[in-house]
Amino acid sequence: MTRLEAKEIIENEMLKRYNWFDEHPLRENEVGIRIDGDQWVVYVTDERASVVTGSLTKFKNESEALENFIKRLRIEKILF
Repeated sequence: MTRLEAKEIIENEMLKRYNWFDEHPLRENEVGIRIDGDQWVVYVTDERASVVTGSLTKFKNESEALENFIKRLRIEKILF
């Protein structure tokens, strides 16, 4: 998956509550994706806008990270 494909899915499915590559400070109950060195990290925040322990998943390629990010956003949409 590419960033463009991920953005199209986000728009088409009206997914919300996300932090796209640290575009803003952490907010409560959101899914985030960012680059950490040579890895991509996907995470979830809690009601206090803290990263949930155990939610960080690191990937060696962007495509897999974006797929996981979209999967988590779809779950977040169901929950909220």
